[in-house]
Amino acid sequence: MSKAFTRESDSEEDEEGAALPALPAGGKNYITPQGYARLRSELLQLIDEERPKVVEVVHWAASNGDRSENGDYIYGKKRLREIDRRIRFLTKRLEIAEVTDPSLHHGHDQVFFGATVSYAEEDTGAQRTITILGIDEADSAHGQVSWISPIARALLKAREGDVVKLVTPAGVKGVEILEVRYPAPEAA
Repeated sequence: MSKAFTRESDSEEDEEGAALPALPAGGKNYITPQGYARLRSELLQLIDEERPKVVEVVHWAASNGDRSENGDYIYGKKRLREIDRRIRFLTKRLEIAEVTDPSLHHGHDQVFFGATVSYAEEDTGAQRTITILGIDEADSAHGQVSWISPIARALLKAREGDVVKLVTPAGVKGVEILEVRYPAPEAA
C-alpha cells in the first residue's frame, strides 16, 4: 500500500507505545506526590498554554493559503502532533499512577519505595547513594533510579547492614547497605 494512504496516527501509536517505559506484568506505576504534581503541572501547561498557542499559529498559517510550502503550517502541525502525543502519554501515566508517600517510612531502616540508600560494593568498596523513585520521575544523572531497576529490586525490603546480591552482566556482586533515609513528613 502506498504511504499516501496510511494514517499518520498508526505510526504515532506505535511510537507512543514504544516510548512508555515498561511496567512489570501486573505491576503498578508507583510515583511520589512530588513526581505526580510535576507530571500533572506539565500536562496542564501543555493543555492550557502551549497547545492553544500552537493551534493559533497553525490556524493563522492555514489562512495564508498554500500549505505545501508554508513553514509555519508544516512545523506547527508537527509540533501539535508532538504536544498531543505527550498529552496522551501523561494522561495515561497519571490515570494508572499510584501515589506513594515515602515520608510515611521516615525513621525506618528498611528499604521501600522513596528511600535514599547509601551502599558499598563488596568487591571494590565503592560507595554510592541512590534514591528509589517511580519510572516517570527517576533521573540517573541525579542519583535517582526507578523502583524496577536491578539495583532497586535487589535493595527493596533489605535493612541497614544487610548484604544483598546484585546480578549484573559482569556477574553477581555483593552490596552492603550502609544507610537508609526517607524524607521527613511535612508539618500539617
